[in-house]
Amino acid sequence: MTKTLIIGITGATGIIYGVRLLERLKEAGVETHLVISRWGGRTLVHETSHSREEVEALATAVYAPSDMGALIASGSFQAAGMVVVPCSAKTLGAIAHGVGDNLIHRAADVTLKEGRRLVLVVREAPLSGIHLENMLTVSRHGGVVLPPVPAFYQHPKTINDLVDHTVGRVCDQFGFEYPGIERWSGEMSVGIQSQD
Repeated sequence: MTKTLIIGITGATGIIYGVRLLERLKEAGVETHLVISRWGGRTLVHETSHSREEVEALATAVYAPSDMGALIASGSFQAAGMVVVPCSAKTLGAIAHGVGDNLIHRAADVTLKEGRRLVLVVREAPLSGIHLENMLTVSRHGGVVLPPVPAFYQHPKTINDLVDHTVGRVCDQFGFEYPGIERWSGEMSVGIQSQD
């Protein structure tokens, strides 16, 4: 599998998931092609201390969301797939219905049509019937919907522990190693009794 990944960052809350994914992929030597939407840029400066320039420097290549002629807009571009993290409900709907009005939508559409892995880290709650239908549509057409649902069996002590767990699960979708992620061991803590 090629160690090249397309990353889309949209304006949903949870921008830190996208930033952390870029950091870990850079450490792992994965080539990344990044698109940050206009609202993704706004949310980035609202939710983190990172500048857009700092985040873009983590990627191998960066594209403007309006650049429909970009390399990643073509199926001839070879990549393991694409992650939209975080993925807004608007972006989910556009992808589910083949609306390619920006480069994130177009690259996701190309990823699906080429039979490559598309992972959407959808950040929305509560979910309406429309959101659920859009998730089902994406899933039926080969996409993976991976909401950032925290796990607690690893006894997280910081927000970074929670973020790393989700980012590790995203990396798993592409077979990329994520050193340090604590996986379920199958062993329950002492004092917890199993019940039938």
